[in-house]
Amino acid sequence: MMQFKKLCFLLALLLLTATAQAQYELDNAGSSLNFISVKKNKVGEVHTFKQLSGSISSEGLAKVTIELASVDSSIAIRNERLKSMLFETDIFPTANVSAMLDVSQLEGIQAGQVLFIPAELTLDLHGKSKVIEANLQVIGLIEGALLVSTAKPIMLNAFDFGLDEGITKLVEVAKLPSISTAVPVSFSLIFKR
Repeated sequence: MMQFKKLCFLLALLLLTATAQAQYELDNAGSSLNFISVKKNKVGEVHTFKQLSGSISSEGLAKVTIELASVDSSIAIRNERLKSMLFETDIFPTANVSAMLDVSQLEGIQAGQVLFIPAELTLDLHGKSKVIEANLQVIGLIEGALLVSTAKPIMLNAFDFGLDEGITKLVEVAKLPSISTAVPVSFSLIFKR
């Protein structure tokens, strides 16, 4: 009976180890998520978020949380306006992205190998949720890590997330003729085992 209990314990440990090996955690320091704003119909500016977290579960559920208050536009007053007028971070502190990925593809990728994966991303932003079609590029890195990035920028529309009112406020306070509601977004995310 004691041998049977030991065997069950060892099997449970092996299963837990296999599950742990299949899980990935996002490396914030090596990752980036950028969006471009266009003002006056001709001036484009790149902005980023400094705080990202996320994981890919052993079942293939990928989740990324964006701390909206970490937005960085390279201008302090604009950062504050983006937080208070556009994202309303006091009410909506985060944006969340999720997708189901094929674990067998991720597990089999070798260092230096490149895969292109079509994915449906669910973006929860500003109290709204939308499914977005995207093409992801996944590159195998050393020690089983993955680099997941957009194969091409994803176009978001501010109207889909109720951000158009915030853009109107930004136009008024900055005395601009316009800010585009179409926003290209790109990301480069490193997931480590």
